[in-house]
Amino acid sequence: MEERFVIPRRFRNTSLIFISIGVLAFLAGLFGLHGDVGVKRFWSVLVFDSLFFLYISAASLFLYCAASLAQASWHIAYKRVIEAIMVNIPVFAIIAFIVLMAVLIGHKYFIYPWTDPQVLAHDTIVAGKTPFLNVKLFVIFTVIIMLGWSLLSLKLRQISLQEDRAERGVRRFLWKTIFFSAVFIAFYAVTISVSSWHWLMSIAARWYSTMYGWYVFAGSFISLMAIISLFVIAIKNSGQLSLVNKEHLHDLGKFIFAFSIFWTYIWFAQYFLLWYGNIPLESQYFRPQLWGHYRFWFLLDLVINFAVPFLLLMTRDAKRNYTTVTIIALIVFFGHWLDFYLMVMPTVLPTQGVVGWYEIGITLGFVGLMIGLVSRALSRAPLYPVNHPYLKEAIIHKSDWG
Repeated sequence: MEERFVIPRRFRNTSLIFISIGVLAFLAGLFGLHGDVGVKRFWSVLVFDSLFFLYISAASLFLYCAASLAQASWHIAYKRVIEAIMVNIPVFAIIAFIVLMAVLIGHKYFIYPWTDPQVLAHDTIVAGKTPFLNVKLFVIFTVIIMLGWSLLSLKLRQISLQEDRAERGVRRFLWKTIFFSAVFIAFYAVTISVSSWHWLMSIAARWYSTMYGWYVFAGSFISLMAIISLFVIAIKNSGQLSLVNKEHLHDLGKFIFAFSIFWTYIWFAQYFLLWYGNIPLESQYFRPQLWGHYRFWFLLDLVINFAVPFLLLMTRDAKRNYTTVTIIALIVFFGHWLDFYLMVMPTVLPTQGVVGWYEIGITLGFVGLMIGLVSRALSRAPLYPVNHPYLKEAIIHKSDWG
């Protein structure tokens, strides 16, 4: 039962190639993107990419904790994949922290206009938000949120590994996991909104949405389910994860399908209320996306994040087909990366709408880093939580509905 993960050569090679592309893109952007547009593009891409992968890692911890609180067994067969993603929160948190602090220290007012004294002096709306939107509070919340997510992810990973070394049948580690899961869920419920307001929504400082925290959560959670699906299928195809079968794949397909509908509901509720109200202060957020240079990406975002998974994952057979789930997972991952792109770029560069070499290169670098980190974490523990009380239930798990 104690199956160990051996990193396939293609995992290692893909990781190194993608990281190299990312480093080259960063250096090319650092020395090649000049002028007002170039500098804005350079920093905006770093901001949304670093936050995108941090939110995915945090969503993995949320999934781990939610399933633990429910005392679920459906995920136990690939629980170590979820752990391997969540345990890398500290790495992506450090990267995102460095990027955000560089933006603040470098006075990149085009990212966060509420840090610009000239804006505060002439814009009463932005100035009225300074009790929340100020550098001191931004840094304090960022440190607390990133540190909290990181420490809880490492603590839960530590408990999981301790359980492997304990006697079979011991349940104290299960109760420890449930306790710390409850702590994280309460912490995450607040910090997912606070972080999204500070890190992303405040880029459009005059605009706001009461559904923004839910929107960020939905997008990051679906991206997570796509990544888990891709890792599980890739590891399965390499001859490992022998306990995983189509029953488990079916669950992953259902999550992608269901949360794509949930994301669409949040997207529509946010968009429709702003469109129907037609208040200039609120509707201006969507103008570059609907009638400007981002119109193509805006429409594509909706199609591939809703129409594609809804139509292609509707049937039971589709959710149990490895090839279909792989293709849909890749499409959905790109779609929600594009969604994060649209959260930042139309505000910072409303007349550009470019997805070019720099955007693709930086993203591939982050993808390569995630592949490498997850592979490394998987290789450091058995592929299955050998002493988990619900492992047997996971082996005989059936997913016959939906």
